[in-house]
Amino acid sequence: MSVRGEVFLVGTGPGDPELLTVKAHRLILEADVVLYDNLVSEEIMALVPPAAERIYVGKKRSDHAMRQEAINELLVKLAREGRRVLRLKAGDPFVFGRGGEEIETLGASGVRFEVVPGITAALGAASYAGIPLTHRDYAQSCVFVTGNTQDGALNVDWAAIVRPRQTVVIYMGFQNLDELCRELVAHGLAPTTPAAMVQQATTSAQRVVSADLATLADRAHEAGLKPPTLIIVGEVVKLRERLEWFEANRAGTQG
Repeated sequence: MSVRGEVFLVGTGPGDPELLTVKAHRLILEADVVLYDNLVSEEIMALVPPAAERIYVGKKRSDHAMRQEAINELLVKLAREGRRVLRLKAGDPFVFGRGGEEIETLGASGVRFEVVPGITAALGAASYAGIPLTHRDYAQSCVFVTGNTQDGALNVDWAAIVRPRQTVVIYMGFQNLDELCRELVAHGLAPTTPAAMVQQATTSAQRVVSADLATLADRAHEAGLKPPTLIIVGEVVKLRERLEWFEANRAGTQG
C-alpha cells in the first residue's frame, strides 16, 4: 500500500520569526521537504531542520525560479511520494500569495492539504510602523490591492479605493510607485493625502518613509528604499508621528 503524503501551505508572516504561529513553527520542524519563496526570511529558513530537503521556487519580480504551474505539479509529485511537504509563503497564503491556485491543483489531484494562515504584510507593516489601518476618527474601512501591472497597465478599480475615510494598502507597488500616486490623485484623492512606504517590515532592516501622495515617490527614491515594500495611503498615516514604537524601541536598545 502506498504511503499518503500531505502538503501544508504555511504563511510565515512578514519576516520576524517570532510572529510565526505555534502551528507554523511546529510544521517547519516536522517537514520532510520545504518549498520556499524569495520573501521568506533567512531567520525563518534557519528553523528548517538540516535533514529536510529545501527547494527554492523564487518569485522575485520578473524572475521566477519556477513557474506557478510547475510549483503546483511539484507539490503533487512530492506528496504522492509519501512525503510531508511544507510550502512556505511570506505573509499569508491567501493574500496575494497564490495559495488558492495551489490548493486547487492539490484538491483536483486528490492530495491531502492544510492551510495555515500567517500575519499578512499589511498587518505586520502597519503595526510595526505605528499606523493603525482603521481608527474611528479617520478610517472605517481598509482595502488591500496589488500594484503589479497586467499587460503593462495597472489593473485597479480606482473608484472602489478612492473613497473617504478608507485606508488603502498597496502590495507590490514599488516599481509603479510614481504612477500609483499620480493615479490616486487623478481619481479623486487630494495630493496632500498622507502616505507611507514601509521596507522589510518587522525586521531589523525595516525603514519607513512618510510623506503625502504628491511627494511620496520622490521621498522614497531619495531614501533609497528597496523591495520588499508596502504602501499605506490614508489619514491614518499621520498617526505614525505619535504612535511609532518599533524604531524608537530599536534606537533605545542600540543606544
